[in-house]
Amino acid sequence: MSTSVEHPAHDRGPGGWLILAFAIACGVTVANLYYAQPLVGSIAESFGLDLSNAGVMMTMVMFGYVLGLLFLAPLGDLVENKSLILITLGALIASLLIAAVSPTATVFVIASLLVGISAVATQMILPVVAHLAPERRRGQIVGTVMSGLLFGILLSRPVATMVAGTFGWRAVFAISAVLMGGVLVLMAIALPRRKPEHSLNYVKLIHSLGHLALTTKVLHRRGAYQFLMFGTFSMFWTSMPLVLEEPPFSLGYVAMSAFLLSGASGAFVAPLAGRMADHGRGNTTTMIAMALVLFSFALTWLGGHMSGATAIAIFVIAGILIDAGTQANFVTGQRSIYALPAQTRSRLNALYLASAFFGGTIGAAVSGFAVAHGGTTAIGLIGMGAAALALVLLGLEVSERRRKTD
Repeated sequence: MSTSVEHPAHDRGPGGWLILAFAIACGVTVANLYYAQPLVGSIAESFGLDLSNAGVMMTMVMFGYVLGLLFLAPLGDLVENKSLILITLGALIASLLIAAVSPTATVFVIASLLVGISAVATQMILPVVAHLAPERRRGQIVGTVMSGLLFGILLSRPVATMVAGTFGWRAVFAISAVLMGGVLVLMAIALPRRKPEHSLNYVKLIHSLGHLALTTKVLHRRGAYQFLMFGTFSMFWTSMPLVLEEPPFSLGYVAMSAFLLSGASGAFVAPLAGRMADHGRGNTTTMIAMALVLFSFALTWLGGHMSGATAIAIFVIAGILIDAGTQANFVTGQRSIYALPAQTRSRLNALYLASAFFGGTIGAAVSGFAVAHGGTTAIGLIGMGAAALALVLLGLEVSERRRKTD
């Protein structure tokens, strides 16, 4: 493969097959963060744990991912990218195999931490995609790859539920290790070599994260927007299965899997959002995305006052709109981040993603409270409040920019 350094990407950018390869790699890799969520009961039972103690397994996966974002992903600005990505993917495969054969809960928890850390390979691939994409098509190309990532998030839970129901929970991690082996081969073929230009060592690189976090206004704004949007996304998809598995809905595994799958159609909006951002309509795209999320939670509130198939249909529409809005906002924000200097791209992307997943962690934590204290009414009100706050912040940004241009 050819070697890439810090020069503008070819005007045409990566071909369709290469974009597809990156989208598949991101989706299959990020799915590993979510496989265990619907299986926590089965995993806890096999190790003799109660559910209150089993929660640490899910926490360790996300904690590992945050560690990876802060201490591993920034290496994309320091070392040769292809080697870094392939080594990280190899570590993920090893971690999945350990999880699959874990003899004790302690070993599984450690394996979960390692899965979270090494799954950050997704966030090493995305800056490479941004580097390869020409400026005029960067949003569209990144948006297409991000569709694969969102598909991975949305499909992971229903796929894990169906596989575990047939073969047991250990088979989920074993099969994922095989799939990741395919991703490793795919990236070995598809990835170009890219050696970033830098004058930092690792300690200075990590120390520079604080400076970038404090001084990059685009990161402040886009990180805040995605914190709120991904937080509502996480709250919805964590809380709604809890609502739907209880009376009056009482959905079984098959019906629940179908509901979880329904939201995946929202991922198709990402390339469109990226294309709009490429044409200078980033603020418009962001506003529409936030309005979609606001409307979707209004629908969630409304669905809670309906019954039977009507309510479920409303929840499905709400889920599709939440996914579409979150994805559109994510891609538009990432387009803004990737427009900043290439030598800081991996670090800025890591900080942006850390903001998003921190919001997602809070959203998941709030979901239990919302279900216990108001159900769909509380879910709807919290989601509408977060989306409205995001719209207010966007309005302040636009007003500030207009004052400066007047």
